[in-house]
Amino acid sequence: MSGIKGKVVAITGASSGIGEATALLLAGRGARLVLGARRSERLAELVARIEKAGGTAVQIRIDVTRREDLKAMVALASERFGQLDVLVSNAGVGTISPLDDLRVEEWDHMVDVNVKGVLHGIGAALPVFRAQGTGHFITTASTAAFRIVPTMAVYAGTKFAVRAICEGLRQEAGGSLRVTTVSPGATATDFAEASTNSEVRAGITKTRDDIAIPPDAIARAIAFAIEQPAAVDVNEIVVRPTAQS
Repeated sequence: MSGIKGKVVAITGASSGIGEATALLLAGRGARLVLGARRSERLAELVARIEKAGGTAVQIRIDVTRREDLKAMVALASERFGQLDVLVSNAGVGTISPLDDLRVEEWDHMVDVNVKGVLHGIGAALPVFRAQGTGHFITTASTAAFRIVPTMAVYAGTKFAVRAICEGLRQEAGGSLRVTTVSPGATATDFAEASTNSEVRAGITKTRDDIAIPPDAIARAIAFAIEQPAAVDVNEIVVRPTAQS
């Protein structure tokens, strides 16, 4: 029997890319989904696709920079399904640019989404997981959490922070909660569009077009972590194109 079937999984950043691919894969394996993102219309379309295929999903508009939105998402899981088994903190932004550009508002936004958004999810789900005596945090980081390159200083900083937070959470979690960090390399999503520096955006787009792997490669890694027996905690998974240095 699948270790995914029947589990209640909440996914942030679910309206496109890795979040959308993860939702479709897990729904196909019998998970019951709570899907959150800012783009309500995209979420509605995704829920309709899942339900048409026989799956189960509900949606909620969230902004992960708002603590109360994550609390509402976790509450929706409990209200509709009576539990929450997995929180996939996937929402993220990559407004990549050289530090000399001084795009300070973009730096702040990356910290708010990539770091505070993860913390807001932990704050919302941890009490529920403790009360249940079980739960699984899965967080999307990046290969930038392992290797810093020019133009990615702030973005990499946020992803290094995510790895540190998740490792601390793992150490504090005890024997009943699981913690997984999944770090994608170049993936065929709309990541490049976030950069307001045209030269950087062109470079990211070229890398994506040349070597990127599909989002469902990351979705399969997430599914692998979820389907393990309760006593097995897969802590870190790095998934990058074979051609990526």
